[in-house]
Amino acid sequence: MRRAVLLTVLFLFSLVVTPARAEFDGSELRVSGGVFRDEHGREVVLRGFNVSGTAKLAENRGLPFANTADALRSARAMKQLTGANAVRFLLTWAWVEPQRGRIDHAYLDGVTAQLRAFTGEGIRVYLDFHQDLYSRHLFNPDSWYTGDGAPAWAASGYPKESCGICVHWGQNMKNNNAVTAATYDFWHNRDGVRDSFVNAAGEALKHVKQALPANEFKLVVGVDPLNEPYAGKYDSGQTSQMWERDLLMPFYQRFRAEMDEAGWAAKPAFVEPLVFWNQNVDFFAEPGGLTLVPSLGERFVFNAHFYDGKAQSGILMPGKAGDGQYTQAFGTIRDRARALGTTAIVSEFGHPVSGFTSDKNSSVLKAIYQGLDSTAPGARWWSAPRGTVVSGSQWHWDTNYGRHRELMNDNPNKVKTDGDAMNDEHFSAVKLDASGNPVLTVERAVVDRVYPEAVAGTTLAFTYEDRAHQTWQQIPLANVRAVVGSAPFAVLVWDSNGGSAPTELHLPESLRSPLVISSVPSSVEGGKLVLRGGSGRQFALVTAPSNGDVAAAEAEIRQWYVSW
Repeated sequence: MRRAVLLTVLFLFSLVVTPARAEFDGSELRVSGGVFRDEHGREVVLRGFNVSGTAKLAENRGLPFANTADALRSARAMKQLTGANAVRFLLTWAWVEPQRGRIDHAYLDGVTAQLRAFTGEGIRVYLDFHQDLYSRHLFNPDSWYTGDGAPAWAASGYPKESCGICVHWGQNMKNNNAVTAATYDFWHNRDGVRDSFVNAAGEALKHVKQALPANEFKLVVGVDPLNEPYAGKYDSGQTSQMWERDLLMPFYQRFRAEMDEAGWAAKPAFVEPLVFWNQNVDFFAEPGGLTLVPSLGERFVFNAHFYDGKAQSGILMPGKAGDGQYTQAFGTIRDRARALGTTAIVSEFGHPVSGFTSDKNSSVLKAIYQGLDSTAPGARWWSAPRGTVVSGSQWHWDTNYGRHRELMNDNPNKVKTDGDAMNDEHFSAVKLDASGNPVLTVERAVVDRVYPEAVAGTTLAFTYEDRAHQTWQQIPLANVRAVVGSAPFAVLVWDSNGGSAPTELHLPESLRSPLVISSVPSSVEGGKLVLRGGSGRQFALVTAPSNGDVAAAEAEIRQWYVSW
């Protein structure tokens, strides 16, 4: 009866909350030619946040938000403050299948209602079956750490957990005997536990598809089968790359088949390599990146994470991030996706917003977004500008930040209220102020950015100088440099397909009334720069209004953009 009432509420919600302006006309995405494309053939970039770390906690029973109204306020604030067009939406196995073989459809009704708060605002969604350290049910009530993911019935019978002398929660992946044993058993399907997870995930996917109207299901891009996979421990003679090939990839193929059966055949699986494959702290890194997998193809997306462990340590990188700091790392992500025959997304990245390394936040985020946007540092971009723009979802968007009430490991004597309330992390880009209004915890100029939401054709080059932290772009064209001055600016060069659907760039708050120098007609519509017409190579420069010589600047750009 309870589920019938909830489904009625969902139906009424569908009549009230309709997309105000569905991004990219609400068309479905696919992977084609190494990029996401919509039904008009436009290249699409997904930008936004994970929602949210609260889903890892028990206080809201595994949901990202306290209720649907909270989710809707968050979605609207995210669009207003950052221009996000996509979110990675967390759910966990523990709440999907709390008892073996019994799916909690009431939980999935809650998931769907909160997901629809985003699709109802025209924001695209991809699901993420999240886990950290396998399961919270492995941890003692008085433990320093906790996890999320597997239900209690799939985490029983393991020895008392201990990480020994660990300074970061992630060390539990390798050092905690209970975590390593349970994770190993999952990958080796002990007692059919991995099969149970895949079956439960399939039931969840069926539920979501059936509950969503067709126009909103189009805005669901795909699904991440499992967050941050790791072996736990390796068999004798097995390497990390062999584990990816022999255990991780067959799991993804099995999950892909379950997606197809659940009605998700047209949507890609966002598959992650071994979690430590691109870790920049050498003693923690392990080879990976699906290098022994011959191909993924366009029914999969190469899904990486990126965190600067050195910057977070406060010791291994004492200063701030600089121009081009992550160019090579993001070049590797692009290269792996290309080699695997698909596109890339970076579904998690970020840096602490509070604590002893939070002074690096703006520089680290600026350098990460630079790596997503282009393949060259700012100092060299004008001489070597080519490269795809990579989609990404920052970790994370949690309006409960600093307001939690989480009984850590169900211990009433360990009530976590500070920060993210999960292993002492402080990553949320948003919080509520004293009046209950969403405000950013990060510099707005870094996260409210120009980015090409949809390109009618193929992106050849893109850059955005946000002027946050430092100026990294060095413009060699004198008149362009004079026109731009000290204002933020973006440059897009693309090979236009000449179609009727326009190219669209998100405009941040600082550039809502921009100066545009472009080879095609442009207009500002609802916080976007819309570029229409033309075929072949085109360009657009976006900056603040200027007293500089615009005609001379345009002549310089016209000569430059055809010279490479």
